[in-house]
Amino acid sequence: MLTYQDAYDILSKYSQTHILKYYNSLSDAERKSLLSQIELLDFSLLKNVEDKAEENKRGKFEPLDAVGISEIRQRKDEFMTAGINAIKNEKVGAVLLAGGQGTRLGYDKPKGMFNIGVNKELYIFQCLINNILSVVKKAGAWIPLYIMTSEKNDEDTRNFMREMKNFGYNSDYITYFIQDMAPSVGFDGKILMESKNRIAMSPNGNGGWFSSIVRAGLLNEIKKNQIEWLNVFAVDNVLQQIADPLFVGAVLCSGSQSGGKVVKKASPDERVGVLCLENGKPAIVEYYEMTDEMRNRLNADGQLAYNYGVILNYLFNVEKLEAIVNDKLPVHVVKKIIPYINENGEQISPSEPNGYKFETLVLDMVSMQDSCLSYEVARENEFAPVKNSEGVDSVETARELLKKNGIEI
Repeated sequence: MLTYQDAYDILSKYSQTHILKYYNSLSDAERKSLLSQIELLDFSLLKNVEDKAEENKRGKFEPLDAVGISEIRQRKDEFMTAGINAIKNEKVGAVLLAGGQGTRLGYDKPKGMFNIGVNKELYIFQCLINNILSVVKKAGAWIPLYIMTSEKNDEDTRNFMREMKNFGYNSDYITYFIQDMAPSVGFDGKILMESKNRIAMSPNGNGGWFSSIVRAGLLNEIKKNQIEWLNVFAVDNVLQQIADPLFVGAVLCSGSQSGGKVVKKASPDERVGVLCLENGKPAIVEYYEMTDEMRNRLNADGQLAYNYGVILNYLFNVEKLEAIVNDKLPVHVVKKIIPYINENGEQISPSEPNGYKFETLVLDMVSMQDSCLSYEVARENEFAPVKNSEGVDSVETARELLKKNGIEI
């Protein structure tokens, strides 16, 4: 445990001693808490504010074709056999990224607890568990499920899942871990304080899932259980197939180090990241990074060259993840609205962005692979994101897609 002097010396190196401004007015418990927060701070993140101008430099992009739906149908038996065998032999685990709140849905609880049902209760977590249970039934084997929460929603998530009896999922195969946090800073590079004894912290982005697994001590368990593949997916797509044996089998049969599920773009201008090649290696180019020429380029068959948008459903090889875990993921510096206390100790709730948060993204993990199979799925069957309360990718659009897929809501 740090002493006050230890903390002061560390903070002095980075011109952050303001964090201790109210130390003398705190209770013993509050002082202890603040010192423990300081001890966990990753000060190397602060350099990213200075390096922000370098963030958007990218290499040479080239299109990457996908294993299309027609080819998947033709090779269904081959892929299914390989995938089911891997699941039966307990080589596949699933990682649910569930650290977010339902704020954009007008819901101040974990997003997975949101009830998307109309005539019956149907929670987002329930949709996802139902999807993975269909694979468990098909394979005749349970799939280890790792659920990443955040400091803010961990207790609510665990209590809810316990209350709902995990929607029928075997609790022996569910493991929770908390996402690593990163400090928030003002535009001047000073770390912001949420209160007199709490540093303003936020989850470190969806790319932090594997480092969070390692920090939680779960990598040893994964290796001990001889899990070779981890299927990573986000909480907000209620139709996605998890540990999908066809997807797993296709990646295995291809010999690729990783795989990403993709859908055909609805239009050249659709705001989705596209799985492609960058300097000859797999990568994801964001919609705002694409030039007009890239957006509209056509193949010989008249299809868009950059045609396949990612849906945040990836399969990664554990051995490769372990090899790259100490390689630093790019840190994205993002302008955000961050509540804080000012120099007078007053609580401020800004209406406009007032600082930066540091985020790593799972899409950057793709760039650290030697190969990634682009695997096409039908948008109407596997892509129903619940991001907004209304409009595009909303509660209503997800409900319509659930109904189209025969799911009672």
